[in-house]
Amino acid sequence: MKTLLKLQILKSLWISKSSCRLFHKQPRLLAPELFSHDESIKQGEQQVPEYFNFASDVLDKWSQMEKDGRRSSNPAFWWVNGRGNEVRWSFEELGFHSRKVANVLSDICGLQKGDRVMLILPRIPEWWLVNVACMRTGIVLIVGTTQLTAKDILYRLQASKATCIITNDIVASTVDAVASDCQFLKTKLIVSEGRRDGWLNFNELYKYWLDLTPEDMMWCLSDTGWIIASLGSVLDPWVFGSCVFVHSLPHVESTTLLNTLSRFPITTIFGAPTLFRMLVQHDLTSYKFMSLQHCVSGGEQLNPEVIEQWKRKTGLTIYEIYGQTETGLVCSVFKGMKIKPGSMGKAVPLYDVQIIDENANVLPPGQEGEIAIRIKPKRPLGLFSKYIDNPEKTASSERGNFFVTGDRGTMDEDGYFWFLGRSDDVINSSGYRIGPFEVENALIEHPAVVESAAVSSPDPLRGEVVKAFVVLSPAFSSCDLEKLTLELQEHVKKVTAPYKYPRKMEFVQQLPKTITGKIKRNELRNKEWGQM
Repeated sequence: MKTLLKLQILKSLWISKSSCRLFHKQPRLLAPELFSHDESIKQGEQQVPEYFNFASDVLDKWSQMEKDGRRSSNPAFWWVNGRGNEVRWSFEELGFHSRKVANVLSDICGLQKGDRVMLILPRIPEWWLVNVACMRTGIVLIVGTTQLTAKDILYRLQASKATCIITNDIVASTVDAVASDCQFLKTKLIVSEGRRDGWLNFNELYKYWLDLTPEDMMWCLSDTGWIIASLGSVLDPWVFGSCVFVHSLPHVESTTLLNTLSRFPITTIFGAPTLFRMLVQHDLTSYKFMSLQHCVSGGEQLNPEVIEQWKRKTGLTIYEIYGQTETGLVCSVFKGMKIKPGSMGKAVPLYDVQIIDENANVLPPGQEGEIAIRIKPKRPLGLFSKYIDNPEKTASSERGNFFVTGDRGTMDEDGYFWFLGRSDDVINSSGYRIGPFEVENALIEHPAVVESAAVSSPDPLRGEVVKAFVVLSPAFSSCDLEKLTLELQEHVKKVTAPYKYPRKMEFVQQLPKTITGKIKRNELRNKEWGQM
């Protein structure tokens, strides 16, 4: 029988309101290499491939033909709005943009093949990108008109069990009015220039944690012996086709860093908290970072006060990440997420991150425990497999169904993680557990403090107490240290819980650090306990 080759390319979910039936649509489409007058096609004898995807087998084939010069320069997509704005994409550009959207849906929103997404957008380019992205990922797409009422949207969300909805400012308020009655709805994406509470911004999430494109230039200031150097200056930038910028920097010095940022078209920087703590001490008004758009910090927690100062002086936000050599990236504040100062963001989609106790029980939000990654029944992609030639250490890193990071923290009701310190960094004073960052964050809010480190110190009454090692700002270097000690102690009592204040304090010129910029609290702690 002479028919066009029927290829099932996308399981599009269609919902009939009267019967709420789900069925699959099978369009009649051909891949570009089949667009010929081959006799087998005419006779309907072409073999149906076992696997077929419209995005890769049709769109990407046209993209390759463009590269090979076998297609005209006619764009694949041309959008105008009648007000002077227009968008033109070749098939290659369409492929690039749709893959980025696919990454947003999969990696950031955590959507998987078979998950259902409702798309309610007018005729704007994002509608086409989401369509193609869903084809690439196998996500089931449910489209709706922007004229849907709250009742219409409620019915469709409930009936389809959609876990994500993508819409614009006009429809978002209507969605919010019914979202509480949609138990399966987990993620709301808004296509908008501004932000809306409870929604992820589609335009801002369009890039991943480094927010890179082929036009970007990435400067990772991590030492080459640290895992983030591999991620931030090799793997991630080149995945996105970005330029990797390197300055040999035999000595890390603030003026050199600031001049480099001013001179070169660097769009993204990554550095340890020490870097940003150092830079905010300078008058930045004479420096113009004309290209800088995205700043990322990791390695240890960055003080909220430093984030605020950097924002005030540069207009840029610092996004925090958390990870380890064994794990790569574990948590991140992705661009577009709501920022909670002091938090290291949410778990990356590949990992099921939990706070557990000593018996591997998952703890509820707000309770302190160890940060752990679920490894059973299936070990997640990206996690190391074992410590080479050290089975004992490998075994000790596992507890129940989890890999334990050795770091302590909490998770709040919104899924944001808060770092307290390495397990051996936590101070236990008179039964109170005190994380060093809580004390350090409070201290750095005082104008006299440039940097500090809080560790445990022996005490005959309380067992151990908090001791703070403090690096002073030059403006306070000649002041009465006894008086300043009392002032800083009172300051900490007011900023955080009174029992957390440092009962001991020592003023130092600098803090001991690793080559990656992490403070060596263990060295300070060992000194206090007479182990050095």
